[in-house]
Amino acid sequence: ELLESGGGSVQAGGSLRLSCSFSGVTDSRYCLAWFRQAPGKEREGVASIDSDGEAKYEEDVEGRFTISEDKAENTLYLQMNSLKPEDSAIYYCAIDLRRTGALDAWGQGTLVTVTS
Repeated sequence: ELLESGGGSVQAGGSLRLSCSFSGVTDSRYCLAWFRQAPGKEREGVASIDSDGEAKYEEDVEGRFTISEDKAENTLYLQMNSLKPEDSAIYYCAIDLRRTGALDAWGQGTLVTVTS
């Protein structure tokens, strides 16, 4: 189960931190990711982090967003700085429980709105 929080409305240039609490991880090798879907657009990957701590970012957010994991709290974070109106979307967290490349579970999403 994954549960996101932290969405909201912010002015361009501002910051938000999204959180995603997760459970049910039994394998030591897994991958967590953030996706987003804007109105009228397809869902796209934003950032991912694997159980070894290796992070990857979509080009448009690199340098502005930071993905991190608190293993003790089973919580995934996405720190979003220098937000732009085009970052507005519903943000979802997802998990690949055994690093198979297939996502096993999704959160319900949290809305981020960036106003100009």
